Amino acid sequence: MTETLVARGTAGAVAVAWDADQAVTALYSANYRSLVRLAAMLVRDAGTAEEVVQDAFVAMHGGWRRLRDPDKALSYLRQSVVNRSRSVLRHRAVVEKYAPKGLPDAPSAEAGAIGELERSAVIDALSRLPARQREALVLRYYADLSEAEIAGAMGISRGAVKSHTARGMTALRNVLEQFS
Repeated sequence: MTETLVARGTAGAVAVAWDADQAVTALYSANYRSLVRLAAMLVRDAGTAEEVVQDAFVAMHGGWRRLRDPDKALSYLRQSVVNRSRSVLRHRAVVEKYAPKGLPDAPSAEAGAIGELERSAVIDALSRLPARQREALVLRYYADLSEAEIAGAMGISRGAVKSHTARGMTALRNVLEQFS
């Protein structure tokens, strides 16, 4: 069974029959890095971000036949990445809540290097924002998505996107002013 995906070339839109393997491979080649960057901004860990994105691609491949509109496959992937990132953060919060408290280890050289990166004022300010505000800002200003695309990825209305973005910018501005 094949699905139809529209490929845009120099001669205009041409319908091409692609199966799940070809379609997901093409999406992977074109969008993997940007989706990993999106997930990394949300979960704040590159390795976990790669796992989140790979899981999203695996799920898309498995459900390719159920995808109603193959032209919206990228939107589906973004929403899947955002939802899976939320799941990772929820799991992380539960693990941290019930993790035994031990003595702190001596910091390693890697921890020092990572610490330097995390000391960036903007990253620190973003991490202080509520999750929805952070997601809205990252999707808007880092992933450069429209309000409609953000609403689809987050599963909320466009008005809620505007609200989260405005509140996030106000909070971000206040935190950054405290650093100066």
